[in-house]
Amino acid sequence: MANRVNPAAAQMGASLMCADQGNLRGAVVELDQAGIDYFHFDVMDGGFVPNFALSADAMEALRAASRQPFDAHLMIARPARHLDRFIAAGADWISVHVEAARDAHELKALARAIRRAGREAGAALSPATPVSALAPILEEIDFVCVMAVEPGFAGQKFIAAVLPKLDELAALILSAGAPVRIQVDGNVSPERIPDLRARGVSRFVGGTSAIFRPGAVLKDEVAALRRLLALSPAGAHS
Repeated sequence: MANRVNPAAAQMGASLMCADQGNLRGAVVELDQAGIDYFHFDVMDGGFVPNFALSADAMEALRAASRQPFDAHLMIARPARHLDRFIAAGADWISVHVEAARDAHELKALARAIRRAGREAGAALSPATPVSALAPILEEIDFVCVMAVEPGFAGQKFIAAVLPKLDELAALILSAGAPVRIQVDGNVSPERIPDLRARGVSRFVGGTSAIFRPGAVLKDEVAALRRLLALSPAGAHS
C-alpha cells in the first residue's frame, strides 16, 4: 500500500547531543552555513531517561548562532513544569513524550500551550509505545517524533520493528486528514533515509551515523544528505 502522508519537503536536522560538546557554538555556526534545516536538542533530565543532556540554558546560549528552527525534544519527567523555560530559550518546535504525561488530557493541554506560544507542538513516541496512543491528540499536534532507538543514549542500533510502526502512523494520519509531519530520531543513517522517506517521514534527525561521524567534515556530510533527500521520493513505499 502506498503511503502518501507528509509529502512536504524533507528536512534534515542535526542532533547536537552528538556534536563536540566543547564546541557546540562552532558546530552550530558551521552546520548553519552548510545549510542544515534545523537543530535538534535532546533534552534529558536523568529521571525520565538515565542520562543528562543539553538544557534550556544551552539552547538560549546558542540561539543567536542560527536562525534555523531549534527543535526541543523533551525527554524529561513533568514537562509541564519546564515548558515556558524552553519557549523563552528560543525553541521553535517542542515535542513531549507520550510516556511522560499522565494521560491524553495532559498531552492536549501541553500541545495547546505550545501552539498558543506560536511554536510547533510535537508528540514523541518511544519504540514500545503503540501508535494508537496518538489517536486522541492527533488534531492538537504538528508532528510526531518517532524514536528508532531507546531514548537516552546516542550510537544505538536502529530498531527495525519501528518500520511497520511508521506505516501504521502514516495510515492513521492519512485517515484523520491531519497535517502532521513524521520525524524519526535514532540511528538515521544515509542508507535508511530513502526507505524512511518512502514511508512518509519528512523530518530526519542526523547524529553519529549521518553527520557527526568520526573524521567527518560537517559541510560535506550536510551536502551529501541534502543530495540524498532530493533524490528520495516521498510516499513511494509499497
